[in-house]
Order: sequence, then structure tokens, then C-alpha cells
Amino acid sequence: MSVLARLSVTVPERAVPATVAAFETVCESVSFLRLDERGDSWSVEGILRDPARRGELAAALALAAAASGIAPPEVATGTVEAEGWLARTRAAFPPQPIGRRFLIRGTHDAAATMPGRIALTIDAGLAFGSGEHATTRGCLIALEGLRRCGPVADIGTGSGVLALAAAALWRVPAVGVELDPWAARVAAENARLNRLHRLAHLVHGDGWRAPALRRHAPYALAFANIFARPLCAMATRTARSLRRGGRAILSGFHPAQARMVMAAHRRAGMVLERQIVVDGWATLVLRKR
Repeated sequence: MSVLARLSVTVPERAVPATVAAFETVCESVSFLRLDERGDSWSVEGILRDPARRGELAAALALAAAASGIAPPEVATGTVEAEGWLARTRAAFPPQPIGRRFLIRGTHDAAATMPGRIALTIDAGLAFGSGEHATTRGCLIALEGLRRCGPVADIGTGSGVLALAAAALWRVPAVGVELDPWAARVAAENARLNRLHRLAHLVHGDGWRAPALRRHAPYALAFANIFARPLCAMATRTARSLRRGGRAILSGFHPAQARMVMAAHRRAGMVLERQIVVDGWATLVLRKR
């Protein structure tokens, strides 16, 4: 029976984005998980189909570690049965009703519908944010609670699901940027897959520095589903990129970190309107004064 390699590393939170990008260069699927509710350790795991690419992964991890200011992490190796792996992966991603308005489905369930819900087709496993994570669900629940507004920005768009959801719900322009070029291509393909490519412009870019985002500022709504420290670091830029009265939906952190995120944005001139907790992950809705 053939097997695939399951590779994992443990890194601090600040190294997660770069480590995930390193795994994505060679792995079939990538996931990450916080190991300690009160600590700073995260596990990043990938499924590797081609053993010959282990060296390529090692090089990518070394670069990610250097960029994050940590020593190269030790790679733990396990296996998973290759037979039926894709089927098992798809079975783990059934159509997901989220909140009151959305249905997120994989391409293998592209015909699935539910009355009264906007169905978005996202290819399972291609990029982060396919709807299964609590942070994505929290952002979508926050979105459906707002009145129609636009334009919309999405920082770290991943699969593009948040930008696509806003464009589909409100029929307004949405610009999403993703630091990883491969994930950005996936997001753009998802926009075409959902026939939203005329409204949702999903591209490769480095956060608020991306020309595509600067070109359409200021925004009525901005999503950022990343991590607590990057959110704090870009709080001032987020506030400056919003219209007066504009809102930011922020997630990617645990409730214990919410106070830190709120404080950074309060200093930037924003106020908290709502906090949502889904499966131990927090989502904040903030408004620019």
C-alpha cells in the first residue's frame, strides 16, 4: 500500500505565515494549529506527495526561519495512506452553511444549494479560508450583520472567500491581496469559478502596501483574518485606509489576544462594535470614528 509523507514543524506565532508559505511550495495540502491556548507554539503540517521534493522544502523552511528570526525548525515525519486520500480530504469538507446567509461548498459539491443562502464554491485544500476554520466563519457571521457598503478590502485573502462573500452579498467591488503568489492565483481562479471576477479583484500583494489596494482606498469595509501581532502592527494603516465610519472585521486570534488587538486599533481611532467567538477564536468588528 502506497503512502504519502505527513511533515510537521513547531514554530512561534510570528513564524507561522512564512512557514505556511514554505510548505505550500511543495505540499498537496497545508494546515496549522495552535498547540497551547496560553503559549506561542503552533504546529504547521503538510502532505507531501513527491519525496524528491524534501530538499526543496528544507530550503524553503530555512528561508522562512531566517525571515522570521528563528532557527530552522526540526521536521517531524509521519505517513498517511495514499489510497483514497483525496476522497477523504473531500469528505472532510462537506457543504457548510455559515450564519444565516452563506453556504460554502467544494468543487466536488458544486451543485449543492440551500434555500435563502448564497452558495460560494471554493476548491478544498488549495488555499486557506475555505470556510471550515472558525476565524473564517466568524468573519462571515460578522459580514452578514452589517448593512450594504462598499468598496471592500481583504488583507491576506487566502482563498478569497471573504472578498467573494462581500461581493456576492452586496454586489459591490472588492479587492483582496495575498502575500503568497500561489494562493493569490487560487483566489483569482475562485473568483472566476463563482462568476465574481468582474467585482472581486484578487491579486498578489503585500497588505496595505499593495498598489491594487492603494488605488481604490478609502474603503467602507476591510477584512483582515491573519494573526494578532500583524494586525496590531498595521492598525494605523488600516484606520487610514478606511472611510470615516468605515468598519474593519478582524480575526485570526484567540479571545485572550483580543484586548491587545482592540487597544492597537483604539489608538488608531477605531472603536469596538461587536465581538464574536466561534470555537475558541475571536472576531472583532471595529468602526472608524
